Amino acid sequence: MKQTAVLDDKVKRYEDMLKRALSSFDVAPQEESHLRSVADDFSSMAESYYNDGLHFVGENDLVNALVCFSYGHAWLDAGVKLGVFKVSDETLFTV
Repeated sequence: MKQTAVLDDKVKRYEDMLKRALSSFDVAPQEESHLRSVADDFSSMAESYYNDGLHFVGENDLVNALVCFSYGHAWLDAGVKLGVFKVSDETLFTV
């Protein structure tokens, strides 16, 4: 029998995962590179979604919080796949 995920637990898990991921990457491109601005945009989007998620948690809007934490992590994963982020923790990212 498959057990359904409890929304509170899932939100906490995704919040924690994004929080750890935000401090677990290095920007790969050189400062003058166009890809550096891409990396900066991706990390800024991830951080914004993290902060929005925290806002929604405070409002007890757990569905939107989960969406924000998931989208934020997706921006970081996309940056890893694109090669603008270097990571060492392969459990946090799709490598």
